[in-house]
Amino acid sequence: MSKADNMLAILWLLKSRRRMTAKQLSDELEIHIRTVYRCIDALCISGVPIVAEVGRDGGYTIPDSLKLEPLFFDGEEQKALLQAAAFARESGYPSEEALNRAIAKMKRYTNPQQLESMERRETHIEVIQPPVASALSSMLAELEAGIDGQTSLDLTYMSGYDSDATKRRIDPYGLVHWRAKWYVVGYCHLREALRSFRVDRIDRIANTPERFDRPAAFSARQYLLGSLLSEPGESDGSDNSMISVLIQGSPQAINELCGHWLLGHALVERTSSEARFRVDEWSLYTQIAYYLLSFGGKLRVVEPEELKGHMIDIAEDLLDYYRS
Repeated sequence: MSKADNMLAILWLLKSRRRMTAKQLSDELEIHIRTVYRCIDALCISGVPIVAEVGRDGGYTIPDSLKLEPLFFDGEEQKALLQAAAFARESGYPSEEALNRAIAKMKRYTNPQQLESMERRETHIEVIQPPVASALSSMLAELEAGIDGQTSLDLTYMSGYDSDATKRRIDPYGLVHWRAKWYVVGYCHLREALRSFRVDRIDRIANTPERFDRPAAFSARQYLLGSLLSEPGESDGSDNSMISVLIQGSPQAINELCGHWLLGHALVERTSSEARFRVDEWSLYTQIAYYLLSFGGKLRVVEPEELKGHMIDIAEDLLDYYRS
């Protein structure tokens, strides 16, 4: 058996038989007594409170207060864990090595029939994602370590395609995987405010000795979606900044439009061939207009007239650019 198997076996023997000597454990498991000592040491290092008593009636015991609750997964739970692991691996999940160890451990403690079923079901769902660079995985691991240890990090960051790199010190609060991209959300010391940073635009990460306290109940996901839906400081959230937009088109195009993250939250009413939204002005003219152009002739802007004129300007600028 592997060392992990021996450690688990010793743990259960001590829990079930109250007290056993190293010789008794060695005989029961048919392993060398030195292996028993090594496994006992490893269990103690991992936090198991094993008590060693010397003398004629001595041996190893585990306090009755220690609760060992085994985890048993049924077939559906095993399948769900295996398939969830496949999604995590394809996203560039920073703890893939630990994830693989956990999956291997789950497989190790199953019978042959369960193992055959798990390995068959593991291939039922596959995930296609853009390839993740190895450097990105290492950056994610560094960011996650900063989040876990509540340690400030120094970043060299490119905020856009044509911008120069800037030095940032951030207090990382959380990671978000959204639309095949990873984002770290935290407090930016340069801007003195919360900000989100695309991890693939980070050039370098360095640890600092500074510590921070993560705000209680903070949601990186909620912050990221909120920052994408409106420009910070531009919209006051009042009705005066909201614009009614009416779009007509084919049922398939309308369905896709209503399900998009930019517009799904802003849907007011719809039929099979048209939908009305209420959106803020900044999002409409900077993000939504460009998204509507991707539908070509499948959609038509009915109102407002200003949006139609803005989309004409965008199309003419693109035409001039590619003609030049």
